[in-house]
Amino acid sequence: MKPLLATELKKFLQRFDNFKGGEIRSMDVIKPTTIVITLAGQDSARGFDWISITMEFSSVIDARVLENAKLNYIDMSNGISIINENNLFAFGIDECYNISSTKNSTCFVICGDLKFKEGAF
Repeated sequence: MKPLLATELKKFLQRFDNFKGGEIRSMDVIKPTTIVITLAGQDSARGFDWISITMEFSSVIDARVLENAKLNYIDMSNGISIINENNLFAFGIDECYNISSTKNSTCFVICGDLKFKEGAF
């Protein structure tokens, strides 16, 4: 897995158009402080081919995750948000503008470290 730095967030989200119209494939709690989320989205760097992105959130301080059976019902028309604020990363569904607003998302993760890897669709 490759670290996703705060300085790379904007470029990363633009590359996948914030995963608008994508899907969340899985959410797994590895341990209380580590959550892994796999998303599918279109990659502008690959001619808009669909790929999977697995993100590992570690040093988790707060989260709301859903059972994998419910993930198909999440509306991804507005995509996801990943915010870096006060040396923390916050992941949320839909458009979020700060860490507080991610807590209003269907599911969210607030953590200290974020890594990702690309995979096949």
